[in-house]
Amino acid sequence: MSRVTGLLEGRCAIVTGAASRRGIGRATARLFAEHGATLALLDLEREAVEAAAAELGEGHLGLVCDVRDGEACRRVAETLLDRWGRIDVLVNNAGITQPLRLSEIRPEDYDAVLDVNLRGTLNMSRAVVPAMRRRRTGSIVNISSVSAQRGGGVFGGPHYAAAKAGILGLTKAMARELAPEGIRVNAVCPGFIDTDITAGRLSPERRERILEGIPLGRPGEAREIAGCCLFLASDLAGYVTGAELDANGGLLIH
Repeated sequence: MSRVTGLLEGRCAIVTGAASRRGIGRATARLFAEHGATLALLDLEREAVEAAAAELGEGHLGLVCDVRDGEACRRVAETLLDRWGRIDVLVNNAGITQPLRLSEIRPEDYDAVLDVNLRGTLNMSRAVVPAMRRRRTGSIVNISSVSAQRGGGVFGGPHYAAAKAGILGLTKAMARELAPEGIRVNAVCPGFIDTDITAGRLSPERRERILEGIPLGRPGEAREIAGCCLFLASDLAGYVTGAELDANGGLLIH
C-alpha cells in the first residue's frame, strides 16, 4: 500500500470496530496504514476482521475482541505488547446504534447501546493506558457523535445520544488525568456519515430532511472522519487534548 506523508511512521495503533467495509473504523485503519502505522484491527467476526487487516498489507493484524469484556481487551493489549513492545495510538470506534424513540427503549436496548459505545471505550482505554504510561506518550481518539451535542435527532435514539455524550465526558476526564503523563485523549463528533450503519435504514424522505439541515448539502464520508482521527493521533495535534473535533458538514455550528 502506498504511503502519503508518514504522519504515523513507526507508530503502532489499535482501531476497534474496524471490519465493516464502509465503516469509519475500516477507513481509519486504511488511512493510518497509508501514513506508516502498524495496525491491529479489532472486531467481533474473525473472518471479516482478518480480511480487513490483510487488505492493508503484510504486518497488520485482525483480532477478535468484544470491547464490552474488559478482560478480553486486556488480553488483546498484552498480545500486542508482546508482539510490538508498544502501543502508541488507540481509536475507540466500536459502536452500535438503534433508531428508537424514548418510549420504545427496552432495558436490553439501553444496556446494549451503553455497553458497546461507552463501556467499550472505557474498557479498551484502560487496557492500553498502562503501556502508554510506561513510555509517557500516547494518543487516544474516541468516536462520539453530533447526537451527543445536539440531543439526537439524526439517526440513533435517546440512549445512543446519552452513550455518545458519556464518551465526551469520559474523554475530557481521561484527558485531564493522563495529560501529565504525556497521553493525549480527544474525541471526534461525526455528523451524518454515509456508512453501513445508515445504509438502507432511512427512507428517501427522512434522508432528504437530514440533508436539508446540513449546510454542505451532503453526507460525510468515512474517510473524512478518518482524516480527523489521523490529525488527533499524529504529532500535528501535539498540543491538543480534551478536545471535541466536529465533523458534521455544518449540521451543528456552535
